[in-house]
Amino acid sequence: MTRNTTAPPQGTGPDTGRRRWLLTVPGLVGLGYSLSWIAGLAVPAPSPRFGAPGPEVVAALAGHGPAIVTQFALTEGLPAAGIAVISVALARTARRSGATMAGRFALVSGLAAAIISAVQFGLGVALTVTSAPGAAHLMYASVDRLDGAKMLALAVFGAAAATMTVLPRWLRYTGIALAVAITCSGLVYLLLVASLAAAAGPALVLLLAFMTGCGIIIGMKADQRDR
Repeated sequence: MTRNTTAPPQGTGPDTGRRRWLLTVPGLVGLGYSLSWIAGLAVPAPSPRFGAPGPEVVAALAGHGPAIVTQFALTEGLPAAGIAVISVALARTARRSGATMAGRFALVSGLAAAIISAVQFGLGVALTVTSAPGAAHLMYASVDRLDGAKMLALAVFGAAAATMTVLPRWLRYTGIALAVAITCSGLVYLLLVASLAAAAGPALVLLLAFMTGCGIIIGMKADQRDR
């Protein structure tokens, strides 16, 4: 009896498979979303207190334009593109699995959150060139309130994803936890309740885990279809 000693084709082992789904567009975007946020939070930019008046905002931001623009780009600008890509990819995955309605909710809420995030980036850039206290107060308060609206949109996104059986159970549970936590945080920002601003911390951690997980899982699904 002869044994088959033919080696498997190069690049077809399990490690290669893992690299393939990790390097798909959704996988890279999911990882990039979290990395962008982490890098943005590490930028030493001033952050006026919640609901700060115009003169305080102008004084705090004066002379820190590059750092502020960089932080807004990393926490609002790039993440806006990431949310859009993942929401479109998730909606397509949902439709293929038959969850058409959930896919529509995910698409609409995700794109709404992406648009709001892009507007926040624009307002952040405008803040760096504003010296009028009235305009600075209006723009800074608008950024915070838009944060609340974006969080509520992301709550719908997480809840829609939680109903998709095509996603693994742990990711659906993360979507439920995200929907609850980020709804509470969104109301705090929408209503500018300064005493509860710290509530955004757990919601952000869940958001990063959820978006990264969605990107990687969608990438895995796409890789399996291709093969």
